[in-house]
This record gives sequence, C-alpha cells and structure tokens, in this order.
Amino acid sequence: MSVALLAALASLCACGGGASAGGGGGGSGSADQPLSAAAQLGEKIFVDQALSVSGQQSCATCHVAAYAFAADPSADGPDHGLPVPLGGAHMDEPGFRNAPSLMYASFAPAFYFDADGSPNGGFFRDGRAATLADQAIQPFITPFEMANADAAAVIERLKGRPYAADFMALYGADILNDAPTALQRMGQALGAFETESAEFHPFSSKYDNWLRGQATLTAQELRGLALFNDPTKGNCSACHPSTSGDGVTPALFTDFSFDNLGVPRNIKIPANTAASAPAYTPINSDDGIQSYYDLGICGPLRNDGAMNLSSLCGQFKVPTLRNIARTAPYFHNGRFTTLKDAVGFYVRRDTNPDQFYPTTADGSVTKFDDLPSLYGGQFTVNIHQPASDAGYLGNVNTLEIPYNRALGGQPALDAGEINDLITFLCTLDDGFDPKNPDALVLPAQCQAALDGAVTP
Repeated sequence: MSVALLAALASLCACGGGASAGGGGGGSGSADQPLSAAAQLGEKIFVDQALSVSGQQSCATCHVAAYAFAADPSADGPDHGLPVPLGGAHMDEPGFRNAPSLMYASFAPAFYFDADGSPNGGFFRDGRAATLADQAIQPFITPFEMANADAAAVIERLKGRPYAADFMALYGADILNDAPTALQRMGQALGAFETESAEFHPFSSKYDNWLRGQATLTAQELRGLALFNDPTKGNCSACHPSTSGDGVTPALFTDFSFDNLGVPRNIKIPANTAASAPAYTPINSDDGIQSYYDLGICGPLRNDGAMNLSSLCGQFKVPTLRNIARTAPYFHNGRFTTLKDAVGFYVRRDTNPDQFYPTTADGSVTKFDDLPSLYGGQFTVNIHQPASDAGYLGNVNTLEIPYNRALGGQPALDAGEINDLITFLCTLDDGFDPKNPDALVLPAQCQAALDGAVTP
C-alpha cells in the first residue's frame, strides 16, 4: 500500500475508530440547562442520515442512545452483528475497529506524553485526533462510513437541509461557500452538542447515587468494588480509577492512558482475514502470517509522525467503564461479546492461554496472535527504532496484576469473584433512579451475574 493511501486512511476511520466524541474540557450541560445555538445545530447534524451518500447513516447510526451511544450489537442492528460498523455508499463496507461509547468522552484531555514518556488522551482509540471537532468530522469523508468524497460534497448536502439557514445565521452568510471551513464548523457544532448535552454525561448510575448517599450497594456489589480496587486481585482501578481525579468531577473510570493487552485477533472483522479483507485494507506486513495488523498508536490508521517508538506499538487508549454492561462487544476489535469473557481474558490470559488463542495440532498455543512477531518478515509502521528480537510481542503488558501469572497457575479471580466484579460493573450503568430503583432494566448479563450464573 502506498504511503499516500496510508496517510489518507490515517485521517479516516471514525465510527470504527476511537472515542468519537468529546474534546477536553468535559461537559457543562445539565438536564435543565438549554443548549447553545451551536449545540442545537450539532444535535440536528448528529441524527441526520441525509448527510451520507447512502442516505442511511448518521453519527447516531453507529452511536445509539439505547446502547450508551455505542453500536447496536444485535443481528438486527445496522452492522448485523459485526464487531465493526458498516458504511459506504451502499452500507456494506466494513470498518476496522469497534465503535465505542460516546458517553463521557468529552472529558478526555488532548493527546500528550507524561513525564515518563507514556502517551495519554486524544481521540479515537489511537489518540490521533487532537480535538472533538477534528474527530467528529472524519466519518463524513471516510469512504467506508458516510462516503462523501470531500468537504465540498458534505457541504453540498448540508445546503439542502432544513437547518442550513440556522447554520448560516450562526457561522456567517457566506460560510457554505467555504467548504473546508464549513466542515470544521460542523465538527465544532457536534462537539458542542456532545459536550453540553447532559445525556452524554449524566453521572446517574447506582454507583454515583451510592456515593451521594442516595442508594445502597448490595453485599455482592461491595465485594465486586473491593475486588475492582484491590491491587492484588482485579487491580482494575490502576487504569480505571473509581474515585474522582480532581475532587470535583465524579470518577470517570478511565485515566485516558494507553495499554497493550495482547487481545486475540478477531476473525469476525473482515480486514483480519485475507479472503474477506476489503480492497482498502491497509496492507502493512509480510511476516508470513498476516498481511494486516492493527497496532493502534503506531498505525496504520495513525500515521502523523508523532509515534516513533516501537515499544508503543499495539497500545490502545483505555476506555471508560461507565455503562460497560450495555456497550458490548469489548476491546478495540470487539473480540469478546460478554463481560464474563472479557474479565475472564484479563485474569486467565496467561494462566490458560489456550482458552483465547489459536492452538496447533501438537497443543502449542500461538499467544498474542494479533501482533506481528517479525520472525522472517518485515512490518511497515511509522517508527524510527527497530523492534526487539521478540518483535512486538514483547510490548504486551505482562508485569501488572492480573497479567503477571504463570502458565497453569491460579488466576487472580475465581468464578465467584468474577461474578461479584461483574455485578459491581453493572452499577455503573446510567439511569438509576433512587426513588424507583427497580425501574432501570439492566442488560441480561447483569442478571446472570446476580443469579450466580457467571462461570469461567
């Protein structure tokens, strides 16, 4: 694949990209606070399918309110159960990454490196978009999403929309004659909507109400919270803090850092199998195993020259766990469809790798199979340092609990503890009414955990 095409792809891929909303600064809206004129425009743009070539796709197509503004994972959803969105002129072109929830994304900081050189923040799963507006406009001009050829094509569609006059009233009578600037203003309007509207950050979970003294956690939920915070057990709070970071904003359940967990390759993503890979798949490997790998912060979708350390390859941004029970499938590639399987992977990845990775006829396990080993091959990525002899397999987090377990050893959590942890995670779903606690219908996997039906 040419450098030019890789660069083009790097500016695309939004529905299947990363945190598709919010640009630092959090959210200031509340249920009784009116939206600004820009946010009102953004709300109209967010649901307008007519801005796509197919006439069938909008932001809300990939980010459904009923699923905490993540994708509808059902076979009846627009993606027909695929772990990645479908788009394009005929709504049949698959993306590369699982569409994440937009809720609480407006609290993400701009991308930066901390004092020890670790990446943090940004937008999309690889952090490549600097602001909410930068991220929000990309689906409009992505061939396998809304499929407009360029900014001019988007704005030509906007001219015929009922709110075009409102757009010009806010941004200037001549704004539609300057397509690139008008597209940027569309992104700003979307950002205003997702930042101001309380529906994107209500902080209305049972956990929030418990912290406010308006709800009571059950014994099982409290056990799950303890496991979540225990650095010798789940250790979840190491990356998903359960307490406020600034003493003002409630816990966001993400520190916006990046990590490489060695998530198994998902063959349900068309690009991940040579026979089904679409023509626009960014071919970047000749390691003799796969022709395409998604290495997150190192590319191929991010190719801006900022990532120049091979040790970062394979890292993806840590997502919020708020509303996690209703935002399946999980991880950047949607490899796991239930919390039972996702938590099970965390705690048994190293003790029982055969449960997650391909196994050969002689019983050998191909661990970390979605990373190139580089044995006998080459990998094209935007780096200035060679990989180690172990290839990119050495980048996987194997030191922190619960990943530091020996093959065949005891997992950090047993079946009952996994059950307790999932029950706690289900307290993070928004919409809990302390005056009518039974009104919130939790996903089936929450009831399964409550009933003790979760087993490894």
